[in-house]
Amino acid sequence: MRRALGVMAGVLTTTALAGAPMSVGSAGAAGGSHFTGAPITIAFVSSTTGLAAPLFQEAPQGFLARVALQNAQGGVNGHKLVPLVINDQTSPSLDATGVQLAISRGAIGIVADSSLFFGGYKYAQQAGVPVTGSSLDGPEWGEQPNTNMFASDTGSVDPKYPANTAIGAFLKAHGGTTIGTYGIGISPSSIQSAIGTGISFNHAGGKVGVLDTSVPYGSVDFTAAALTARSKNVNAVFTGMGNNQNFALATAFKQAGVKLKAVVFPTGYEADVIHTPAWQELQGMYFSAEFRPTVLPDAGTRQLVSALQKYQHRSPANFPTYVVDEAWVGADLMIKGLQLAGRNPSRSAVIKAIRGIKTYNGNGLLPESINFSTIFGHNLPKQCAWYLQARKNGFVPLSTQPECGTYIAGTATAQS
Repeated sequence: MRRALGVMAGVLTTTALAGAPMSVGSAGAAGGSHFTGAPITIAFVSSTTGLAAPLFQEAPQGFLARVALQNAQGGVNGHKLVPLVINDQTSPSLDATGVQLAISRGAIGIVADSSLFFGGYKYAQQAGVPVTGSSLDGPEWGEQPNTNMFASDTGSVDPKYPANTAIGAFLKAHGGTTIGTYGIGISPSSIQSAIGTGISFNHAGGKVGVLDTSVPYGSVDFTAAALTARSKNVNAVFTGMGNNQNFALATAFKQAGVKLKAVVFPTGYEADVIHTPAWQELQGMYFSAEFRPTVLPDAGTRQLVSALQKYQHRSPANFPTYVVDEAWVGADLMIKGLQLAGRNPSRSAVIKAIRGIKTYNGNGLLPESINFSTIFGHNLPKQCAWYLQARKNGFVPLSTQPECGTYIAGTATAQS
């Protein structure tokens, strides 16, 4: 189950990267570090304003913290890393402008953490610029000729987006018999996630009661949806939407008397959710995490939390969100490529170096290791996630190990 965050802009911003849209962030390098080579610029593209800002506004923290940590360790082969943070304002056209800006500023690579990177990826490919980051926005991460793109979360994608057994098996095992699955009508990834969940649940022996892939973006009125779900005897739910919509749906279902056995949200595993009015309504519901939760600490989570605290002043209690994790591993993979590309790296050398990485797991943050030499155009053999349940005092992991599934042969959820 891929996280369904592909939020498209309902209203496009027309100002071209003025003021807030583009900023150069300080990585907070240690003052005593000695750099012998020329500085190397790495760009980061995300949506820190606009409709997707509630999801992505904290994303630069992960990128800047990882760059700062590397500079504190002496940079890469004697080169200081210079971060360039670009805000696409939740606009595909400004995402394209942002990518062109990064190229014009001499960025050796781009880290993408945006649901709109499909707006700008072609410019990076044409300029031969390596791209790492989140593959949530579209199939270009696994389509020719974009072999300059490396999904640091999934490795790559199968452009057909086949369904996976994982989410269906989880919901069925936790008491679901009839599912309602929901996606945002303007978001391809949200639609694919909803369709795939239905296929997965059916494959696990359950029944699809409601498949709604036309939910208006931003709508929080689910009264009619709740009544329909009750009439269809829905007792399992998956929602491929953002937090506000997911939580509004959960509230509407409870108010309508829908008796739910199992609910999974692919977003919402965030510290601030615990302090929202919705928290009481979310009790007993499940949240998936594609990156190792910090409540299950290992070397990778400790490094991440420590760097966020030191360089971004983020409290360990405010554990990293999904987009912060994405930004961190995107920067981490780019840095690995730079380290392997030699003392004076070029864009082409970085691409070649990353393509040669055969075991990458973000220092333990990823549930499965990625072999970039063979993954392009394919999914990882297994799709894995940790599941956590909302309980009175916080999120409680169901297991120390992620739960995994395999792809169902002959299925496809991509829209023609």
